Amino acid sequence: MPRRSRLELPGTPLHVIQRGVNRCANFVDDVDRRHYYDLLCDAADAHDIAIHAYVFMGNHIHLLLTSTQPDALSQAMRNTGQCYVQAFNRRHGRSGTLWQGRFKSCLVDTERYVMTVYRYIELNPVRAAMAERPEQHRWSSVHANLGLLKDRLVTPHSIYLELDHDAVVRAAAYRTWLHDGVSDDDPQRIRAHLQQERALGDTKFQTMVEKALGRPVAVRPRGRPISPPSQPPHD
Repeated sequence: MPRRSRLELPGTPLHVIQRGVNRCANFVDDVDRRHYYDLLCDAADAHDIAIHAYVFMGNHIHLLLTSTQPDALSQAMRNTGQCYVQAFNRRHGRSGTLWQGRFKSCLVDTERYVMTVYRYIELNPVRAAMAERPEQHRWSSVHANLGLLKDRLVTPHSIYLELDHDAVVRAAAYRTWLHDGVSDDDPQRIRAHLQQERALGDTKFQTMVEKALGRPVAVRPRGRPISPPSQPPHD
């Protein structure tokens, strides 16, 4: 059975996750992370992809990005992944695959969810108990988005830029937003849309995507549907 094509709309942000096979580590040390970072920078430049937020965890990565061309993301991730695995295997004396199948992605509603996904990605190390504060994790876009350093991989999304025209004030506003933390249901909602590769947004956004792509884009409930009762229950 052929794979269903990804939900992609040029100019609409995508949240991407890629895991190591069997959840094994895909970075042993900072040399590995630096090599993957450089490959990703080159691929983003070559395929005209803007990366707004990222984090490299021990056994997976998260990206929030915008692509201007259909299929550009798949090409960029394929090129990055193949080059990285070859170098990783040579360096660590191993063979075989490193990634758990193809990466997963979901479209993100620009108006309502882009900043929520920014925060979800950059708080990953805190949720995983790898750091007390997101800026303590080195391999993350948080340093650029907080105005702490320049990062050639990061291109701010227009919604982030709208926090304030002044870069210092904007970074302070983002710091407040970031440290407010995600709401209780945000991680569950984001993970469900990633797992099913759907469109994260409100009904208006999902309707727009459905019309554009001719496919259902809402998260499907798990399990078999419950059959309605044959008779109305008694009071």
